[in-house]
Amino acid sequence: MIITTHIFIAILSIIIATYVLFKPSYKGLFYSYILVGSALISGTYLVVSTKSSILSACITGLIYTALVTATLIIAEKRLHKEKINK
Repeated sequence: MIITTHIFIAILSIIIATYVLFKPSYKGLFYSYILVGSALISGTYLVVSTKSSILSACITGLIYTALVTATLIIAEKRLHKEKINK
């Protein structure tokens, strides 16, 4: 059950982060940060509870976190640039 929730949260966070990249908003950034945090927490719980290989989980988690964080940083810069130009 937790694995399904974890995957759903991760995919939803990628979708929302991509949406926020093209339509930046403070609310969208807030929800994206919440989803990224939730994915990291649920991923940590999965590794601890299933005693799975931490190496493969960490590599996948780092790639996910890096991609979503980079997307959110670009979206935040676009939002600030948009607010300054108004």
